[in-house]
Amino acid sequence: MKPSSSADAQQRESVSEAIDLGAYFERIGYHGPWVPSFEVLQALMRRHMASIPFEAVDVMLGEGVDLDPVAVDRKMIHGGRGGYCFEHTSLFRRALQALGFALEPHLARVWIHGGSHAPAATHASLKVEVNGRLWLVDVGFGGFLSSQPLAWRPDQAQHTAFGTFRLVETRDGYMLENRYQEGWWPLYEILDFDWQPIDFEMANHYVATHPRSLFKRELMIARTEDEVRYSLSNNRFTTRFAHGMTQERVLDETALAETLAATFGLPVGDTWQAMIAAIVARGDGGGDG
Repeated sequence: MKPSSSADAQQRESVSEAIDLGAYFERIGYHGPWVPSFEVLQALMRRHMASIPFEAVDVMLGEGVDLDPVAVDRKMIHGGRGGYCFEHTSLFRRALQALGFALEPHLARVWIHGGSHAPAATHASLKVEVNGRLWLVDVGFGGFLSSQPLAWRPDQAQHTAFGTFRLVETRDGYMLENRYQEGWWPLYEILDFDWQPIDFEMANHYVATHPRSLFKRELMIARTEDEVRYSLSNNRFTTRFAHGMTQERVLDETALAETLAATFGLPVGDTWQAMIAAIVARGDGGGDG
């Protein structure tokens, strides 16, 4: 985040960006030191992704997504909910900044769904500096990434429990790629630009409200532990074990509601039942999530 031009602006910004670190650490089950070290960054990322699921239920229900920090914290820290990339990035960024980490938020074009034309910039991630080294930190890309920082080292393959990744320089920034069979598959292109808060607001508005937003029609939920990742694509439930096998099953209404609550810790209420019924009735199992 860039410094404000006046003391008053800095004070307003500090208040609006404030986070209750104790409550956040309790939410994710973190009990380690409060210092800006790489070990702390690793631990926080692991605990965050294991405790707060990726989900965009509010978009599917037509309720929108509010990026005001108070709304994000009320929902994700105190409300037992998850969120999607803009919410996760907001929460994790503010926690890291409160600990003294230096970082930059970035927008990215998601290429994972293919297409020949450049997609809109609809994803948010972080570049974090620790002891002079840069890291890609992303806690909000659903079931596609591992729960560990990736070194900001272009062209270097990096092996994780849930895949091999690399950054490749492009005309507009850096493409994050995933090793797939004998080749590399693009995930998203991080745009090298001096992004401002309003840009994230606009991108969030598009993803949360545009009729063609993927989250308007697809239920995508994910939670990643050290040795296992759970994901839902509509009513298809997938369990991926680190470095190993994958299990899948298609859920009926009862099982889908139970999985949302038991596996992902989400507070399934009466307002979700019509959505659950519609997803199961559609019966296509969804795409990857």
